[in-house]
Amino acid sequence: MEKKITKKEKKKKKEVNTNIVIKNPRMTEKASILSDKGIYTFNVSVNASKNEIKKAINTLYKVNPTKVAIITIKKKIVFVRGKTGSKAGGKKAMVHLKKGDKITLV
Repeated sequence: MEKKITKKEKKKKKEVNTNIVIKNPRMTEKASILSDKGIYTFNVSVNASKNEIKKAINTLYKVNPTKVAIITIKKKIVFVRGKTGSKAGGKKAMVHLKKGDKITLV
């Protein structure tokens, strides 16, 4: 007889694909100032949740985040060379770490 797999076991087996969840770190002036305080900013996928981001940071950088804040970036309409266009929106995540922990970004 086969053993039936429950919904909880399926969720446990589901692993986070870090390449899909975290796109890249945000390299801005504000992000570099915050990184000195232990807060790192990443561009993340639109469907990513806080728990998925925590797991992805843990697997990529071997650091446990204490807090994750998600901010949605709105789509912006721009006017370039006489034509209107739009800049794609997205999501960014601000990851808070303990005092001693650091992430090295290249």
